[in-house]
Amino acid sequence: MYKYVGDISEIAHNILNTYVKEKNVAVDCTLGNGFDCDFLSETFNKVYAFDIQQIAIDRYSKKEKENVTLICDSHHKIDQYICEEIDVVMFNLGFLPGGDRTITTKSETTLSCINEALKLLKSGGLMTIAVYIGHDEGKKESDILLSHLSLLPKNDFGVMVHTYLNRSRNAPYLIVIEKNRNI
Repeated sequence: MYKYVGDISEIAHNILNTYVKEKNVAVDCTLGNGFDCDFLSETFNKVYAFDIQQIAIDRYSKKEKENVTLICDSHHKIDQYICEEIDVVMFNLGFLPGGDRTITTKSETTLSCINEALKLLKSGGLMTIAVYIGHDEGKKESDILLSHLSLLPKNDFGVMVHTYLNRSRNAPYLIVIEKNRNI
């Protein structure tokens, strides 16, 4: 339908394809149905994918992708599983589409993961965060993330928000964080 102003996940994929030159290690912090993980596994040498729901891990494991390490645990424990530099980190917040809508990402664990992932992110690396505000926890998560991310030091991180102006006020939006190449 549109070349640029399309699905929020496709926008994130396009940004990563365009601006990430080294494609060694990527992390999908919210595996869900695996669309971001599919994109990452086709593009990066190594992918780590987190989800707290075993059903998401089991579904994706059937794809048998050799360069993907599936982790059935909360993304806020990222530093317990990954100790190498990361080129890209992706989040697709909210709940598992088609799953239990009462199980959602939470602002506390998401914020903790973001802080740890920014430490692991290579200079020049990118983080994308698809934020869904159509449910109560998503609105809370959005408010906390925007407040926190606006305080990141501008000499260390560039933070940009991509939002739709002519859609529902509850439409998802995308946050992109770029770590300064000179850090």
